[in-house]
Amino acid sequence: MAGASSRPDEILKLWTSLHFDLVQILCSSFLIIFIATVYFMSKPRTVFLVDYACFKPPVTCRVPFSTFMEHSRLILSNNPKSVEFQMRILERSGLGEETCLPPAIHYIPPNPTMETGLKPTDIDILIVNCSLFSPTPSLSAMVINKYKLRSNIRSFNLSGMGCSAGVISIDLARDLLQVHPNSNAVVVSTEIITPNYYQGNERAMLLPNCLFRMGGAALLLSNRRSERRRAKYRLVHVVRTHMGSDDKAYRCVFEEEDKEGKVGISLSKDLMAIAGEALKSNITTMGPLVLPASEQLLFLLTLIGRKIVNPKWKPYIPDFKQAFEHFCIHAGGRAVIDELQKNLQLSAEHCEASRMTLHRFGNTSSSSLWYELGYIEAKGRMRKGDRVWQIAFGSGFKCNSAVWKCNRNIETPSEGPWADCIDRYPVHIPEVVKL
Repeated sequence: MAGASSRPDEILKLWTSLHFDLVQILCSSFLIIFIATVYFMSKPRTVFLVDYACFKPPVTCRVPFSTFMEHSRLILSNNPKSVEFQMRILERSGLGEETCLPPAIHYIPPNPTMETGLKPTDIDILIVNCSLFSPTPSLSAMVINKYKLRSNIRSFNLSGMGCSAGVISIDLARDLLQVHPNSNAVVVSTEIITPNYYQGNERAMLLPNCLFRMGGAALLLSNRRSERRRAKYRLVHVVRTHMGSDDKAYRCVFEEEDKEGKVGISLSKDLMAIAGEALKSNITTMGPLVLPASEQLLFLLTLIGRKIVNPKWKPYIPDFKQAFEHFCIHAGGRAVIDELQKNLQLSAEHCEASRMTLHRFGNTSSSSLWYELGYIEAKGRMRKGDRVWQIAFGSGFKCNSAVWKCNRNIETPSEGPWADCIDRYPVHIPEVVKL
């Protein structure tokens, strides 16, 4: 009898212990699922660059040096010194004979006037940036009307942001894609230079005439997981630096009227010095995000040494070549590329894409970074895992940079702005081209 009564007690104890174990397992499982859910919901969404396309101007818009100078002589016939000044700038600009200007500027005097399989209804976000031309309705509204985009599309139009507006647009798109899941964003970067072609005699305002040319680019960004395999690049970092609180920096690229009331963009003599300061500030923020620990340690030790031991010690410039395989420096002009190559201690090959883009297409403003990336791809140099640093400068004064990581091996494109001329590049660019 005693043995019989003990068995139910044992069964009850076993059931009680199993019951508590089951409760513990369920509680533990719930806690793990809760923590995992919180982690994945708080984790930033990955932003992919699915594809991009650069505009290739038609041959009819080509402006050889001889044509440009002939137009300058006819337009500025009363001021031969201004013509001679433009010729000297053009000789040293680094531009080639195949750059283009809009059709309206071919008049004398000037008359101001990507295949991804994506359907217009698939676009959730549209961002258009153009610095100098801001019409009503906006350029973004024109795109919506042209392609009959959805009525609930989130559209933005950025103006007055200068040549670095492309990176600003990417930063805006990234922020929007963080709060709008499963979305596609299209970014259009361009510059309308026709109504801003300067016809006066101020030398600081004649410079843009010699450097700026016709171009544009469109990008498709997405946070959809289904685009992971198809996407070319993954956005890693965006760092923005604004020097607008300094009066010299604020006015170094400035739209204003000359003494005769003609409007133009004035470039200050302090531009390169200000750009250098903006770059230093930008890489101070960028460095800790991308540099290996060894480079960061050397930089820190040098900084401490200058503060404590000897202020005259030469500052240590981190080796960014250890952090990036490719560099896309804004093709703002030969002086801009020379200055960055010197400051960052880059080789000629690292700056090749920027120099060749300047030579073939000129300064296409915010879209120049994408012509440079297209050059690297056209040369077959982009491999999975490669890191790309895009650096751009803009009025205000701004230095903005973006870091991309290649998502897959990029095949040499059979189409695009470089398709019919990549075999001729790189070319030797002399210091002075005699006209």
